[in-house]
Amino acid sequence: MSSGLRGGKPENHLAILAMKSFQSKPRTDAVKPAVALSRTVSFTLAALAAWSQLPAQAQERVSTGALAPVVVSSSRFPNDPAFAPVAATVITADQIREAGIDNANEAIRKLGGVNGRQSTGSPNDFPLDMRGFGTNGDVNMVIMLDGVRVSENELATPLLSSIPIESIERIEIVRGGSSVLYGAGATGGVIQIITKRPQANAGYGSIVGELGSDGQRAGRFAVSRGWDNMAIDASYAKSNFDGYRDNNYGKQENFSTAVQWFDTDWRFGLRTNISRADWGLAGGLSQAQFDANPRQAATPLDYGSYDNDSITAFLERRFGSLDVAAELSHREKIARSYYDGPFGGHSTTNTRVTQFSPRIRHVLEAGRFKNEFVAGVDLSDWTSNSTGTDADPTQHSKALYLHNEIEIDKNARLSGGVRRELFKQASVLNGYDRTTGVNAWDLQASYAFVPNVRAFAKLGQSYRMATPDENGFARVPVSDVLKPQVSHDLELGTKLGGADRQLTVKWFRHRLHDEIYFDGVNYINTNLDPTRHEGVELEGRLRVSDTVMLSATYQYVQAKFTEGPYKDKELALVPKHMLQTRMNWKSGNQSADVGARWVDRQREGDDFENTCRKMPSYTTLDARYAVRVKAWEFAVSGTNLTNHNYYSQAYSCSGNVISGIYPDNGREFKVTARYDF
Repeated sequence: MSSGLRGGKPENHLAILAMKSFQSKPRTDAVKPAVALSRTVSFTLAALAAWSQLPAQAQERVSTGALAPVVVSSSRFPNDPAFAPVAATVITADQIREAGIDNANEAIRKLGGVNGRQSTGSPNDFPLDMRGFGTNGDVNMVIMLDGVRVSENELATPLLSSIPIESIERIEIVRGGSSVLYGAGATGGVIQIITKRPQANAGYGSIVGELGSDGQRAGRFAVSRGWDNMAIDASYAKSNFDGYRDNNYGKQENFSTAVQWFDTDWRFGLRTNISRADWGLAGGLSQAQFDANPRQAATPLDYGSYDNDSITAFLERRFGSLDVAAELSHREKIARSYYDGPFGGHSTTNTRVTQFSPRIRHVLEAGRFKNEFVAGVDLSDWTSNSTGTDADPTQHSKALYLHNEIEIDKNARLSGGVRRELFKQASVLNGYDRTTGVNAWDLQASYAFVPNVRAFAKLGQSYRMATPDENGFARVPVSDVLKPQVSHDLELGTKLGGADRQLTVKWFRHRLHDEIYFDGVNYINTNLDPTRHEGVELEGRLRVSDTVMLSATYQYVQAKFTEGPYKDKELALVPKHMLQTRMNWKSGNQSADVGARWVDRQREGDDFENTCRKMPSYTTLDARYAVRVKAWEFAVSGTNLTNHNYYSQAYSCSGNVISGIYPDNGREFKVTARYDF
């Protein structure tokens, strides 16, 4: 284990291990990304210079020549309505805006009903968890940005806050085993973030300014322009905050731009994302410190930063009933940290990852039947090096997957798929160099008994490989690695109602062998004895009137050992119950959004014996009110309105006293002004 974020006492091992999860290179190497940023900004501004010369009507959003919105569906192609995911959670740009949310991580937690815990590192990127994987929740789900995997391979939380919020069109959340199409780590599910696409022969933009408590200051700018066969967009965001706790400040700057060329049956483009961030690391508190003052810092001198840059080339081409698509992407992350103390000091780490994902789809319609066949290859090359170590771990993977789905009478759907993936992992310092093969498969079916009642079932196998960081902090024989984690997945459910009245009910079970986990008792990464993650998920929405919409999500998860010395013991940092409700109101030029969230008690990070008292449950309330005046929108929003002192992250317990506590924020307010043009 390298990040030190996976249990034990973070105030000790974070100083030694945490920033291995931040992969980077020496500061002087950051000159190249800076030059790239300058050139990209210059090109973007030059291309947008023609904007001011357009007539006003050409700058409107709606155009008869608009590009069709592209949605990355469960088949990894622009969505065909016949094959849309049956029980996906969809978060729209309007929902994000109306809830006053300023980053994708917060949107997934508050609007998507995904569990999140207070971050021990970057303040805006909470570790996420679907279906009860606790400290390893992040690496048991896959996150995609416009078809490119952004999930980290170094035990760090994906940097979702680096995605400009104004650029997001929608977020799709598909829960449950999805390794056939998305590979390692997709047992918990897949989150797909789809950015806005510029309109042909049209343009639009927005400027946003925010001020809030605890020193919140933020500004965002987004602009897009489309011509007959070319379009360009750009987003820029900068934020600063002093933080709820001492030494919990944060500074972040993000830039994103895309240029694309298109016609009726093809699209090609380039997208660049550049992000810079600096923050203080306040450290974990003891229970006594938390009770006395949750704002205090345990480590007032620690800090971290990262530079995260990526560039992606994408292509889509249609040949009759055959679609071809591919993404070629390269990401480089430079991370730095300083931890005060005898085991601390400065650390710099560099990670580079290159991905290539070509695929084809064939759609055939014949009478009552419509069939979709997808075949693809995923190739990935990941390298890392850090100051003060010669480990230089590497991981190379290559996968082939096949997936077929058939729709019968626009009513019944049957699908199945297989995947084979090879991983070559090596480390000089830790003495391993090994190639491992893993397999995934799934079978799915759904049937609409009546137009508004559809039942569905899913059976399959998913997997996860230990990351190079996990292999580097595990007691396995020399020249060996941790075993692949394999999950046998089963899901049953039904979806009732339509757009204005809808309820989805799911029961799931994941039976895992060799689950990869941080053992806080023995202080190592290890393969656990067999475990089971089982539960129920409910998601519903109800339009009460033309102006009021209600929505709610509920999750029950039981994650425990089924064999071995810890048989029937619960896994840590997994709340058994979680309930979230929201109300959205719109009337004329006014709108309001109110949300409540309740999270049940959970065990702290190293309580494998289940002998320590659980972390307390907590309830939070947030709200936003906005009024629109022509092209302007003014809003006020607040979070944790009851000012409840609580924590969602704790790592240690001794003598039934919890420590390693990372407090969540108290009451905060924010005012926002937005101008659309």
